[in-house]
Amino acid sequence: MSVVDVRRLAVGYDGREILHDVTLSVRAGEVVAILGANGSGKSTLIRAVLGLVPIGRGDIELFGTGVRRFRQWARVGYVPQRLGAGGGVPATVGEVVASGRLARRGLFRPPGAVDKTAVRDALTDVGLLDRINDPVSTLSGGQQQRTLIARALAGQPDLLVLDEPTEGLDLPGRQLVRELVGELRERGGTVLLISHALSEVEHLCDRVAVLVEGRKVYDGSLSGLGRDPVTGAARSLEHALNDLYRGTAA
Repeated sequence: MSVVDVRRLAVGYDGREILHDVTLSVRAGEVVAILGANGSGKSTLIRAVLGLVPIGRGDIELFGTGVRRFRQWARVGYVPQRLGAGGGVPATVGEVVASGRLARRGLFRPPGAVDKTAVRDALTDVGLLDRINDPVSTLSGGQQQRTLIARALAGQPDLLVLDEPTEGLDLPGRQLVRELVGELRERGGTVLLISHALSEVEHLCDRVAVLVEGRKVYDGSLSGLGRDPVTGAARSLEHALNDLYRGTAA
């Protein structure tokens, strides 16, 4: 069963097309990475999948329902790129993570035992349970990113979407994220993630999709990435892959 089904998608801003005829399918239980250099359209694709930007042409389905009609957002967890968890709001770590339960329990129903357990479990997963009562503003940037990951995990999503999840994290933090994705994969979870470095995804993903200038130029196993005759013939892709292997693309 396809959890995400993108068909011939085009998305543009201010009269300029960013994504061109992109097709991508993510099946239940898969971990799929979207790779590409800065400006390749990775984040635009993710935002379109989440219904955050309008579709120019094509279709997107989540769990078999068109994204324009999709309402079961409790099934989707999202960790955005380089966004502080505090946002100027005097909230504690526990309160921020608990907000990840709102789509499941509803805005006006108080948290129950299941909600509180989910919050504590998520904070344990990211190594921040001991900071549950601390203001988010007292955390480092990396700890705030881990708080956002915990917020997504607390919702117990069927699909977890991660946009550069290791951005701003130190080496132990990056290893923690890799371990979390690995655990989700072992449990049969579905993960769609963006990364600019192959080293971050090479031991985790079932498939990778590569975007170059808004076009999908490869979709397959990581081992076949360098051998694919079509992608190997594209000079722009060759340069992008060189950056990815060095981990220097943004």
